[in-house]
Amino acid sequence: MQLYSGTTASLIEDSTKNRIASKLSDSFFHYFRYKPSPGEVGSWRNSLRAVSQVFQEAHLLNHGVILEFQLPLTSRRLDCLVTGRNEFSRENAVIIELKQWERCEDGAGRNELSTWVGGAQRDVLHPSAQVGQYKVYLEDSQAPE
Repeated sequence: MQLYSGTTASLIEDSTKNRIASKLSDSFFHYFRYKPSPGEVGSWRNSLRAVSQVFQEAHLLNHGVILEFQLPLTSRRLDCLVTGRNEFSRENAVIIELKQWERCEDGAGRNELSTWVGGAQRDVLHPSAQVGQYKVYLEDSQAPE
């Protein structure tokens, strides 16, 4: 399951025209049969506007993009998956995990940060460690060639 798929150019256009959050919200309702929280919709609007600006500034206009991709057999969703080809024309993908934290500091664990989330200061998994877990999961769940 994914809430949005298209090209980086379509994401830029949807974000620029301020319709990306409503598209995700509509897809969310269609799939889950309830509305996403206002906080999640606001997060999509803000984070994806920033991501689309990065794509535009870097001239990444011909890549695939999937937003809110649910990992198979889990309830976990990765924020953004960018697909394309590397310099050797081999298929490649990059996972982007977006956060709206104002600040963070070292956490108690090796791959943790401490930040204000859920109404309290908490230790959470570092976004790069989260992406690493997603990558391993996707590689492990891939059908053999």
